[in-house]
Amino acid sequence: MSNLDSFRKETREWLEANCPASMRQPVKDEKDVCWGGRKFEFASDDQKLWLGRMAEKGWTAPQWPKEYGGGGLSGDEAQVLKEELKAISARDPLTSFGIWMLGPALLKYGTEEQKRHYLPQITRGEIRWCQGYSEPGAGSDLASLRTKGVDKGDHYEVTGQKVWTSYADQADWIFALVRTEPDKPKHEGISFLLIDMESEGVTTKPIKLISGKSPFCETFFDEVKVPKSHLIGTAGKGWDIAKYLLSHERTNIVGAGGMSGGLNPVVAAHKSGEVDAKGRIADPILRADVARLTIDALAFEATMRRVKDESDAGHGVGARASMLKYIGTELNKRRHELNLSAMGADGLLWEGPDPSDGGPARDWLRSRANSIEGGTSEIQLNILAKRVLNLPGA
Repeated sequence: MSNLDSFRKETREWLEANCPASMRQPVKDEKDVCWGGRKFEFASDDQKLWLGRMAEKGWTAPQWPKEYGGGGLSGDEAQVLKEELKAISARDPLTSFGIWMLGPALLKYGTEEQKRHYLPQITRGEIRWCQGYSEPGAGSDLASLRTKGVDKGDHYEVTGQKVWTSYADQADWIFALVRTEPDKPKHEGISFLLIDMESEGVTTKPIKLISGKSPFCETFFDEVKVPKSHLIGTAGKGWDIAKYLLSHERTNIVGAGGMSGGLNPVVAAHKSGEVDAKGRIADPILRADVARLTIDALAFEATMRRVKDESDAGHGVGARASMLKYIGTELNKRRHELNLSAMGADGLLWEGPDPSDGGPARDWLRSRANSIEGGTSEIQLNILAKRVLNLPGA
């Protein structure tokens, strides 16, 4: 038996013994998603137990070094763990912007003290992060940001506004881009700061979306004092960190949520009775569309694995993150459109006595935002045109 086969056997046995039965059920609503953090309230004892056991193993961030709270697994071992979790339909023990985005940036640019302080807290779900990038007037052209950080000797005094900060009203900390050197060109003079959301002068305001849900917020900073020990990397070089982090964000938007969660068209058809005597989707055109989506999704998953393997081998992701973000976005939008089609008239339901009533329609509306968040589809196509196809600029 190879080492990888032995690891798979041990992993399968450990998961069978340690994953509670209730954590092997489909996620029904937001309460079933474990975000962690100071304000988070566990939906059940099992949810807390599952996070604790996985964090103790380091498997909330399986490829991070063990000294920072990770599992120290190789790429192949991490893939085995992912497969075995999927085999028992295990829920994610922790959903975390700290793991998806900030963590990789800290591993690359943080000091040893910063890594040892923040990373273990992230893997244990003790700290919940949000992202402070976009601003009014600085969305796609992010480098035009105007939130300023005035050097006050031992700290920065931060004043400005961020927008589309996901779950800022529930987050403990925010990692933010702040202009600390206003006289430099717009891509320079930007610093990457970590800010405690309980600091005096920080306020948030939810943004209500067409779907009725409000994951996004406006975040305001009014002369907020940020110690210089919360600066990541070199002052004025935050744009380099921002680009690195964005590549992870774009990959994880599709890898963690782009094609996962919620209904799929086949399940939707069965729930609504839109099937024939053989249990197939009754409409042959819709059935062909679903088959097409399934094939495209499998091809996309294979591409994701190849890019991840190349990244683990030290080749990086680079502009391919834009390719994955764009294709994953389009696949997710197609999935939600087919969900509604497969449900027939039931897909038009907006609300009802059951808390899940109207979910597919609201999720379809929410999927429209995939084309904007993490960099618009137009921006991704521009990056691919310039950096992959080497097309001339306009």
